[in-house]
Amino acid sequence: MMQIIARVMAALAVLLPFGGGASCNSSNDVVALPDPAADTPLAGVKGQETAVVAGGCFWGIQAVFERLKGVLRATSGYSGGAANTATYEKVCSGRTGHAEAVEVVFDPSQISFGQILKVFFSVAHDPTQLNKQGPDHGSQYRSAIFYTSEDQKHISEAYVKQLDTAKVFGQPIVTQIVPLEAFYPAEDYHQGYMDLHPENMYIVMNDYPKVENLRKHYPSLFVEKK
Repeated sequence: MMQIIARVMAALAVLLPFGGGASCNSSNDVVALPDPAADTPLAGVKGQETAVVAGGCFWGIQAVFERLKGVLRATSGYSGGAANTATYEKVCSGRTGHAEAVEVVFDPSQISFGQILKVFFSVAHDPTQLNKQGPDHGSQYRSAIFYTSEDQKHISEAYVKQLDTAKVFGQPIVTQIVPLEAFYPAEDYHQGYMDLHPENMYIVMNDYPKVENLRKHYPSLFVEKK
């Protein structure tokens, strides 16, 4: 509970003259990204593929992907550390090796992995922030792609190189690209957090803008959450 209160206070600080930090991915700082030059074509038949990404607090990342066309489900959780430290209290210490991550299960006949990355880099988080995201600081808030196949690794590395070469961001991308060893779902109260707590000031300042940016900048990919 104290961690949640701290996040709300950090969000409130954004509104005050003496506050620090800034909300991430506001409507004014979304970067227009090119499509990945290296990507897999849409599959000819329905199926399931899993992607695991991390980019700050998992509440907003989950909320974005729950509204993305072709995504079957998105789950908040932890990746990068051991099973016995995959709890919110321990991960918040920043000493477990875990990142707050989101497991995205999608239909590759409707959306490609490259398009998943495009949304991840443009509206879901800022990939140039090292071990932080907006008001949240610590290695548990790092930007990361936990790839589940060699194809995902190749597409991720190629896209980062493509974006850095084109200098589409003001700073280099710092996203880690590492193999997925395990994904541990977060506690039940974290799932669908944005929709369950619409009045939370952290949500208002940091997560609603991400969803609105998805709606605004990717209207053909946006779907209302059921």
